[in-house]
Amino acid sequence: MPQLEPPIIRESVLTAQRSVTMEEEQKETEFRKSWDACRQVPVIQDEQKPKKRLRFMNWFSCTIVGVLVFVLALFSKSSFLMLVTLGSNSSTSIPVQHKPIALLGIGCVLVGPNVLLLLKSVWKFIFKSAAKPSKKTVLWVLSVESVVALGEVLLTVLAMPHFDIVTNVMILNSVSILSAVLQVVAECQAKERKRVIMLSVSSIIFNLLGHILFIFSYLLIEDKSSGEEMSVGLAIFGTICVSLNWWENYSTLFKISFLEEISKDIARTRNVVCILSSLVKVLITAAAIGLRVPFPKWLSLKSVPAEVRILVFSLVAIQIASSAMCRWFVVVACKMHALRRCFVVPMYMASVAVLVVFLTPLATIPQQSNSSSSFCGNWPAQDQISSPISLTSFMAEVKGSLCARQIVAERNVTGLVFQASYALSWWLGLILGTVYIWFLKIQRIERTQDLFLKRMYEGAFLEQSMLLNTRFEIRKKVKEARSKETVTVYLCATMWHETYDEMMKIIISMFRLDNYRPKINKRNDAMFEFHIYFDDAFKDVHTGDVRHVNEYAEILVEVIREVYTIFSEDRPCIFKKKPRLPRQKIISTPYGGRLEYTLPKGNTMMVHLKDKQLIRHKKRWSQIMYLYYLLGWKLNRKYFKMFEQGEDQETLRVKLEKEKENTYILALDGDTDFQPSAVMLLIDRLKLYPEVGAACGRIHPTGTGPMVWYQKFEYAVGHWLQKTAEHVFGCVLCSPGCFSLFRAEALMDDNVMKRYTTRATEASHHVQYDQGEDRWLCTLLLQQGWRVEYSAASDAYTNAPQDFKEFYNQRRRWGPSTMANTIDLLSSGGLTSERNSSISKPYILYQVISMGASILGPATICLMIAGSFTFIANMDPNLALVLATVPPTIYLILCFKLKSDTQIQIAAVMSILYAFLMTGTILSIIGDIVKQQTFMTPSGLFLISMTLMYIITAALHPQEFSLVIYGVLYFLCIPSGYLMLAIYSIVNMNNVTWGTRETGGKAKTAAVSAIKRQVMQVTCCKCPCWSSPDHGPTSENELLESKVPEEQDLNIQVDSEDAGRSRESLTLQSPKSWIEDLQTKSYDFPLYKATLSEDEVEFWKELQKRYLEPIKENKEQQEKIARDLKELRNKVAFVFFICNALWLVATMFLQAIGSAVTLSIPKIYPNGTVSKDKSFSVDPISLMFLLSFALLLFMQFFAMLYHR
Repeated sequence: MPQLEPPIIRESVLTAQRSVTMEEEQKETEFRKSWDACRQVPVIQDEQKPKKRLRFMNWFSCTIVGVLVFVLALFSKSSFLMLVTLGSNSSTSIPVQHKPIALLGIGCVLVGPNVLLLLKSVWKFIFKSAAKPSKKTVLWVLSVESVVALGEVLLTVLAMPHFDIVTNVMILNSVSILSAVLQVVAECQAKERKRVIMLSVSSIIFNLLGHILFIFSYLLIEDKSSGEEMSVGLAIFGTICVSLNWWENYSTLFKISFLEEISKDIARTRNVVCILSSLVKVLITAAAIGLRVPFPKWLSLKSVPAEVRILVFSLVAIQIASSAMCRWFVVVACKMHALRRCFVVPMYMASVAVLVVFLTPLATIPQQSNSSSSFCGNWPAQDQISSPISLTSFMAEVKGSLCARQIVAERNVTGLVFQASYALSWWLGLILGTVYIWFLKIQRIERTQDLFLKRMYEGAFLEQSMLLNTRFEIRKKVKEARSKETVTVYLCATMWHETYDEMMKIIISMFRLDNYRPKINKRNDAMFEFHIYFDDAFKDVHTGDVRHVNEYAEILVEVIREVYTIFSEDRPCIFKKKPRLPRQKIISTPYGGRLEYTLPKGNTMMVHLKDKQLIRHKKRWSQIMYLYYLLGWKLNRKYFKMFEQGEDQETLRVKLEKEKENTYILALDGDTDFQPSAVMLLIDRLKLYPEVGAACGRIHPTGTGPMVWYQKFEYAVGHWLQKTAEHVFGCVLCSPGCFSLFRAEALMDDNVMKRYTTRATEASHHVQYDQGEDRWLCTLLLQQGWRVEYSAASDAYTNAPQDFKEFYNQRRRWGPSTMANTIDLLSSGGLTSERNSSISKPYILYQVISMGASILGPATICLMIAGSFTFIANMDPNLALVLATVPPTIYLILCFKLKSDTQIQIAAVMSILYAFLMTGTILSIIGDIVKQQTFMTPSGLFLISMTLMYIITAALHPQEFSLVIYGVLYFLCIPSGYLMLAIYSIVNMNNVTWGTRETGGKAKTAAVSAIKRQVMQVTCCKCPCWSSPDHGPTSENELLESKVPEEQDLNIQVDSEDAGRSRESLTLQSPKSWIEDLQTKSYDFPLYKATLSEDEVEFWKELQKRYLEPIKENKEQQEKIARDLKELRNKVAFVFFICNALWLVATMFLQAIGSAVTLSIPKIYPNGTVSKDKSFSVDPISLMFLLSFALLLFMQFFAMLYHR
């Protein structure tokens, strides 16, 4: 063997060879591109501008929402004014002795929103926060709300019935006067001298002018004998009291410690405060209306005609329903960023539209032949109207309220001008007092509580309360009060045996994000850094003397080169000189190696190649690796070094806490595909909610075949119903590791990151810690008090198992891990509910019910199958139940005896048989509906209700509506997914292998193709860099021959004239290191060798020694773990299946009891007629099935409706 050259000389020789190679390769490429310009590139689905169809749908949706807001506001205001008109003394539609019913209707309108607020706040008090306010806050809230409630009663019940329709429509707008005053004071204290302060001053002037003209109109121009003085005074006093309702909108703008403390306490204890305020308003409104009418008159309500009662309560129902829906659509409009056209403009125009609606039809009232030519002379008498309760009658009442005024009856021009002037002044006062809403800037994700001050509207003041309830913001002249903070996001992907296509997805996604947010950008809202942690990236070569990167790592390097080339070329053209790819770093590290890339837009991407002989492998340990590197070394260490340099400790502590709050880690799988907008939505959610420790997106499975189709609908149902139910009732229990954003502050909290490093030493640890690491991490966050949320708009795509075996093995890991973590969370439910405001005792009860339903899933499916036997074959129910339980029982016994692969094969065959049975069941139910001539049968109702539920759910997710097609396959596979899979998962709980990507056959095929392609490129380009560095450039044959032995483990055969020369060449050259080998193979994407700092090398060594040292288990330890796992499996299997057996036995006993527990349902035909002699009975089997399955599903469905 020749003597080896020193490393420095060898490195210089390699560098010289590579430079010569690059020049020759560049010439060859420039020649070839003149005739071979066509490319093969991967599909890069960038986010394009919305297509015309999408833009039209957006415009159409906004238009629909705006129209609905306007129409609902019109209905709300019109129905309320109808009640006020019916309650006036001049009204003859309702006799005087029955007037209290109209006042009762007005009272219901006033308390309606408070009842809704009470229900909502009690819900949040039970499931969310139950913090209690201070006594000072309670006293202040009760005082203010009492004044507001009193003002509402004075204005609407005592004053407005004495006024005409024009006054009643517009006087409600005058409640904006105090808000305008507070705006002026706040802006003056802020030293603002902008036009906005003049708008607020103008609002005050118009409101005062309106009041003055209102007083003149009623007390000076009108005849004082009309007795309206008291009503005018009560109206003005009432509007001032009501305007106090929105004091909190401006309380924090004043430097008054009392108000600031009250506001902070209210924000902290919002649920209890809303409960108290709603109760106070209801009680005061009820008391005031009760005192308004003498008690004997209330007794006359019993004698009110039915048509009057129907009219009044119909108006109340319309008013409350339209107001609630209008408020909801206003929130929708704001979330759609259609603030102006769908909220502000409809609210402004509502009052004008009501006047048009009421005054325009007056001209169509039939005239009397002997009437005078005056306006009021055309008003027919009440007894001349055919129906006392009709539209004509009501319009007559409206006209009567106008003609009751002298200025209208006598056509007093001055009085009419005064009337129009104060109406216009109040309307302009409201517009100018709320014009700030026009300029509000709404973030991508905006909380409702940040948009609106109060949770509910005011019943009689719908549009006024919605406008004045919108939060007021001071716009600083020099700078914003709070600048936007830049967040740092580390994208960390874990890889193992991904295929070429899967790697291509994640790399393209990272380059897309680099292109979307360059390192230097104007937005400066987020900084990104990309990390890939590659498990088991090395292999032995030269009989174990040297370790090189394996074929999977080589594929990754090739994928990065291809994607880098695509993103660095703006517009490929044969006339443009192809730029050389910039040099990147390759580094030897204590854990293996690292590749550092500077992406085209300046962001950094690091590929950490792990050698399992040097560092612990598998996904959880890769996560621990990047948690301590990014958060411990890069974040904490930076501030510790500043402290050592003498900087102030308190200042550094504040900066460190702020950076921990604004540092996020996006956990990714090696095959995740996502768009930049999905990442930004998760970032916005964490920036918006400081109590959120993690947030996940909507995961979409990708692939082809029936198994993927099944999973598409399964994932959809899981996100539509289960995750939204968790989000509504409490918080999400699992943020999947394939696409989740974590807050560094939450991960670095006590008992989270440190406990996550715990090595599995017990059998239960292997199930909980390593089989579902993402769920365990979320459990630790929840137990520490952090909230985990779900963002339905943040979409990510990941490959799903396409084979039945791979699917079952994946769920074999997920099922026991989910159960173990949920039981762990429930066992510490008391302590967790104290620490975590999102996890309440009722939410824990919901999880207990959900866990019980999961445990009893096999028995529930057996009940469903027994029902199918009974329905199809008209079999005895007990016999059907026995036959339904026999196959699963046999399969359970076989699972304890047979190998895993055989178990899966049996499950596949049984799944097909069960699918045929489910098909027959569906067809039989449809046939029974036809036979019975009604769908109101128990089975028919269940099938139709489930179908409608899923269709409605899908319709509320319109972009995913097409997934309902896969619902048929999902229904057919219910026995396989909830019966066979449950048995397989529990019996094989002792198998703690990963189960997927174990062989990586597809990846090897891709690796072979990729390396063959490299060899052919070298052959075509005559690249001498592949030759031995010790001997300099060689001939083409020697070059090719020296390549072959490097890939002998892949069975790649390259034609050669002399195969023996290849072996001789191999023996003469010294073994190359993995760096030299990878540099050689990346000849067109140069990698230059760099080194780590001494501090970082020491960090990695300490980290490996403390947490990540490779596990060396002897045979005795492995045997002990295997025994413990089997023992745990036996215990869990016994409890699991004995619970199902008890459930089935209980059902059999109920079946034996017979008719005593049978529910009888009358037969109802589609036309609504009820059969007198025929009925349906629900047997115990159906009853138990409904109780165990349908109840939980309906709970999740209503939670989804609330969430949407």
